[in-house]
Amino acid sequence: MNAVIEARGLSKVFHTTVRRPGLGGALRSLVSPERVAKVAVRDVDFRVGKGELLALLGPNGAGKSTTIKMLTGILTPTSGEALVAGVVPHRDRERNAHNIGAVFGQRTQLWWDLPARESFAILRDIYGVPEDRYRERIAEFDGLLELSEFWDTRVRHLSLGQRVRCDLAASLLHDPPVVFLDEPTIGMDVVVKEQVRRFLRHQVEERERTVLLTTHDMTEVARLAERVVLINHGRIVLDGPLQEIRRRFGGTWQIRATLADAADLQEIERQERFAVGDGSCGSDGSGQGRGSVRGDRPDGSAGPGGSAGPGGPFGGQRDLSSLPGFAGIGVLRREGPRVVFGPVGDGAPSVHEALKVVIGRFQVTDLALEENDLEDVMRSAYLSDVPGQGALAPEGSSSSPSSFSSPSSDPSAPSDPSASSDSSSSAAVTSTSQGG
Repeated sequence: MNAVIEARGLSKVFHTTVRRPGLGGALRSLVSPERVAKVAVRDVDFRVGKGELLALLGPNGAGKSTTIKMLTGILTPTSGEALVAGVVPHRDRERNAHNIGAVFGQRTQLWWDLPARESFAILRDIYGVPEDRYRERIAEFDGLLELSEFWDTRVRHLSLGQRVRCDLAASLLHDPPVVFLDEPTIGMDVVVKEQVRRFLRHQVEERERTVLLTTHDMTEVARLAERVVLINHGRIVLDGPLQEIRRRFGGTWQIRATLADAADLQEIERQERFAVGDGSCGSDGSGQGRGSVRGDRPDGSAGPGGSAGPGGPFGGQRDLSSLPGFAGIGVLRREGPRVVFGPVGDGAPSVHEALKVVIGRFQVTDLALEENDLEDVMRSAYLSDVPGQGALAPEGSSSSPSSFSSPSSDPSAPSDPSASSDSSSSAAVTSTSQGG
């Protein structure tokens, strides 16, 4: 993968002085300041290719915004290196600004007292966009975001959704190959959110822009991102396809299908018997397996790729992989003509892929889907954060987490007044210095 965005061992430590209470405390702080080093980001490694949309996820204070600020050149890393379109952002900010667009949901790059269209004209002149290309892009953005309805209104009078749509257009006026979006749809209604999602899909699929998105909206993640990076306590704990994270942290599914043809039911029963060999684990007609089944241990505990055992939420799984196209799909239970299908093993397909297989193979009269909510999956991933475990790095990626040694909290290091709120709850290393 040719990386457009690359972070190598990226770390950021903010140094601040603790203010002691009272007048005496203030005087002591001047003579003998207590310095605190807050580690916002630690040894972050990941790569994003051309035409890829990566979702950078994590709880509040995890280090997402700090990471984006280092990649956009706003902050200088304490250690490590960032490359964006071949440019080191903090060393060549002007060149980097021509290569990127950025939207921060709570801030605007538009002029507050000017109509949005006049702000676009100013940005056109700043970036040196030719007039004909400017008109083409404005027309394209208007068609996708419906800007002409309000672009003659002063920015201060725009609604949040209108302002963010204008900010998205403004960030792309100079046709950058890379776009950073920090919670761009926060506070929007569902109609505007969907409009923004369509716009982003268009930019990735048609324009092949590289997009790095941070958000707490899991619907947005599910509809836009194929790959996610999970950051917590300033370090990467997961990097991989969204489907793999679903599987690893409790994301599973069920397809409840009522079959019209008795021959299909007989075929499933034959496949169940074949899957368990001599039938000692087969179905007894009640839908419950006897003994251990594929993916579960004899004591009922979950084995690799298995369910929670016969006593678990989905019962035992009988593998149907001998049927064409049914690799990774099994029968959880049977209830008369109704068959409940579910994932089996590490190579299980997504619920949508499995649904196509089931409908294509059997005559179905009734159908119901059940899938774990993505918010529950991500909550489980946040809570299971264990240092040094679990990067789901895709092939060709160098994004597995590495061990972290706290950067020096030398009191002589310059204070960084731009410490963001994203780092306020990060891990902290405290040191006391005598003297300035």
